[in-house]
Amino acid sequence: MSFISYSQNAEDVLLWRALGQVENGFYIDVGANDPEEHSVTKAFYDAGWRGISIEPLPSFHQAFLEQRPRDVNLAIAAGSANGELTLYDTPQVRGWASPDQAVAELHRSEGHQVVELSVPVRTLASVCEEYVQGQQIHFLKIDVEGFEGEVLKGMDFARWRPWVLVIEATLPNSRETNHASWEHMVTGQRYRFVWFDGLNRYYVAEEHSELARHFGIQPNVFDDYISHHLDKSWAASRKLTHDLRETERHAAATADALEVQREEAHSLKGQLDAAWRRAESLAQEKLHAEVSIIALQQAVAAEQANAEKLLAWAKSLEATVIATHASTSWKVTRPLRIAGAIVHGLRRPERTKRIVTRLTRSETLRRLLIPFLLRFPALNRRVQASLSAIKQVPPEPLPEGVKPVPDELRGVPASVRKVMADLQQARRRHTGS
Repeated sequence: MSFISYSQNAEDVLLWRALGQVENGFYIDVGANDPEEHSVTKAFYDAGWRGISIEPLPSFHQAFLEQRPRDVNLAIAAGSANGELTLYDTPQVRGWASPDQAVAELHRSEGHQVVELSVPVRTLASVCEEYVQGQQIHFLKIDVEGFEGEVLKGMDFARWRPWVLVIEATLPNSRETNHASWEHMVTGQRYRFVWFDGLNRYYVAEEHSELARHFGIQPNVFDDYISHHLDKSWAASRKLTHDLRETERHAAATADALEVQREEAHSLKGQLDAAWRRAESLAQEKLHAEVSIIALQQAVAAEQANAEKLLAWAKSLEATVIATHASTSWKVTRPLRIAGAIVHGLRRPERTKRIVTRLTRSETLRRLLIPFLLRFPALNRRVQASLSAIKQVPPEPLPEGVKPVPDELRGVPASVRKVMADLQQARRRHTGS
């Protein structure tokens, strides 16, 4: 995995090259400024190191309290003696705060706003006395915008021996170096100059001279590092790519879901259309039913009217019958009606035959009628013929050569029947010719 650099001028890359093998190391950062941006110690803190961060500006100090809980975070300035000093801050430019009034005047001359604030001052020796307590200091970094000499005056290098020193060595916002005024306070304490990166000078304690080989060449591709800005950009790009792919997958899933919904909507539309057609059919059936009901109601009403008329007629007929039965004429004609009923009954062959059969079997009646009929032969023959007809006694056979007289001609005289027969025979001859 590539080393992620947070520092302004790759200072942490060189320090990691020399000290990366140290586990749980310790650092002192004077003029720490921000816990991440341009921080020389952020990469080491992320690797498990801890240390002392000295930053007098309240806003930056609060950020250290929030982001560096393992560190000792001091809202002070380091100087040659304990006390107070005036700090000149330029709010528009990060990292330009300085205790040097000359630096402040330079910033004002360039048009920058300068804010003055009073801050407590402590020597590095007193800070180490309180917080280091025998801990090895693996590197000390000093960046105080021209106040480096005062910070070095307050450090006891005979007692506290950082392995590596990183000290800003140019005038604020300039390539012009200013180390000549303070370098003797370092080299005079058995520290060896090993590298100048254009902004900072690096020194290695003589007792750790083996570290000097890690300096002498600028950070390069073999250090396998990237800027944290680039790392964040790549991370943002990866996240953006991931989000884009997720969006594409989501869009594809949404499209599939929309297609399913479209198909469901189409199916639902078909169902609604069918339901609508069914509703129209039911409405037509309802209309026809209503028309049929109205027609039936009208028919029922007509039948009721007819029934009422028929009932009235029946009542009228009943009244007429009752009145007829109660009339004198009905009572007077009763014998005639009885006789008519008997005659009507006699017209029925079966009943007449039964009556005649029963009468002729009566011995008493035979004794009375036979002597009387014998006295009148003509009447006797007529009675015999009538009785035979009633009893369906077959007539006596006609003599040979005599044709039977048709029933419809039996009442016609024989002379007339002869004339009619002659006419029919003549007609047949004429038709045959």
